[in-house]
Amino acid sequence: MKHEQTLEILDILENNAKTTAQEIASMLDLRVEDVQAEIERLEKEKVIVKYTALINRQDVAEAEFSEAMIEVKITPQRDYGYDDLARRIYKYDEVRSVYLMAGAYDLCVRVQSRSMKEISKFVFEKLAVIDGVTSTVTLFIMRKYKQAGVVLVEEERDERLVITP
Repeated sequence: MKHEQTLEILDILENNAKTTAQEIASMLDLRVEDVQAEIERLEKEKVIVKYTALINRQDVAEAEFSEAMIEVKITPQRDYGYDDLARRIYKYDEVRSVYLMAGAYDLCVRVQSRSMKEISKFVFEKLAVIDGVTSTVTLFIMRKYKQAGVVLVEEERDERLVITP
């Protein structure tokens, strides 16, 4: 299969993981068997790592869910680099994502828990005490407007009456 076709399949699945091989084949004018074989190859090679749903938790269980981005400044120890510290951090259950960043902080850690208090406890009991972590800044996510390319809030409608002189 051509590289461009593979990228198109990935784009379609990234936009909607429930798109079937038959639908993709129809969209790209390909054979269903070829699309299925390519998806299986991509899964086997860990290009497609996981299929997931985008959940707007603000509408479901807002009181039972908190999320934060934590900026972490680190000093890697000799013979251990950023990867080693990132590995130690991402093993915690609360951690959803870890990114190596360029800028004032070295890592950005996205965490989820039941409350802001539990996230705070994670930071001061687990994260901040790791050898090599020199400082953290916790940014609690208060409301999500857009995630993964999807707008999560409805636009407010102007319901004022038009008055003409």
